[in-house]
Amino acid sequence: MDQNLQRLVDERACETLISEYCHLVDFGNASAIAQLFILDGRWTGPGVDMVGQSEIEAGFSARQAVSRRQSRHLCTNVVINVEGDEATGLCYLLNFRHDSQSGTAETPAPAGLPKYVGEYHDRFVRTDQGWRFASRRFDLAFLRS
Repeated sequence: MDQNLQRLVDERACETLISEYCHLVDFGNASAIAQLFILDGRWTGPGVDMVGQSEIEAGFSARQAVSRRQSRHLCTNVVINVEGDEATGLCYLLNFRHDSQSGTAETPAPAGLPKYVGEYHDRFVRTDQGWRFASRRFDLAFLRS
């Protein structure tokens, strides 16, 4: 395959991984996010550091159990830089979230400003199963009070 075409295919595969991550957390299957990481992958954010698929699965299983929450993770301004079998990425995250008082997520949920805005700093690696996160770090830029 032409080198430029391969770069585009690889970039798109990493972008798809970002979208899959958002869909899993927003549609009730957050524990499956662990499978998007390599075995010793790392997810970090404010006050959270999960290393390895089992810790990541446990952490996102806790999020999955929050049935009162309606959320949408919007990743935008995605930039992927591929270097052979590794890549880095940066994207902005806007998170809209509403926690229902009834214990079950409301659809549609009341709208408002995003709960928080920040960015993901990603490292990707090509594996036999396709591209996977090696690490994903979330940095908070704005937090609704």
